[in-house]
Amino acid sequence: MANKTLDDLFYETLRDVYYAERKIISGLRKMARGAQDEQLKAAFEKHREETEEQVERLQQVFELIGKRARGKTCPAIEGILDEAEEIIEEFKGSPALDAGLLAAAQAVEHYEISRYGTLKSWASQLGMDDAAKLLETTLNEEKKTDELLTGLAEQTLNAAAEQATG
Repeated sequence: MANKTLDDLFYETLRDVYYAERKIISGLRKMARGAQDEQLKAAFEKHREETEEQVERLQQVFELIGKRARGKTCPAIEGILDEAEEIIEEFKGSPALDAGLLAAAQAVEHYEISRYGTLKSWASQLGMDDAAKLLETTLNEEKKTDELLTGLAEQTLNAAAEQATG
């Protein structure tokens, strides 16, 4: 195998997250339709809109590095979104549905936080300061969304799912 560099790894990971974000947009639409709680639906819709902006930001990063914005299949996000669809099917009408969807959404967030943190760090290491700033903006949005979802889980959704069984 040819010598691969951090620059190559950055580009391949950027392609991965670009694919993932575009898949997440459709996944969030499905999750919003499946959610029963209005606050959760609103959180999914808000994050979908934010994700569309994040895709645009990724396109800017591709431009900065002189490459065409092109995704690369991301099995990790495919699996997480498949799990969300299973939750919708298996728990439809159940008080636990929203808690399950929220957990799936947080799995998405944690994946994104991991990827954006890594990409930001690599961009900085490679001297791509403008790219690092764009990636940091998205990283901060992902962390904020994760905090919002945690608040929804802890304040209402987990308790609602539990009370329905007790």
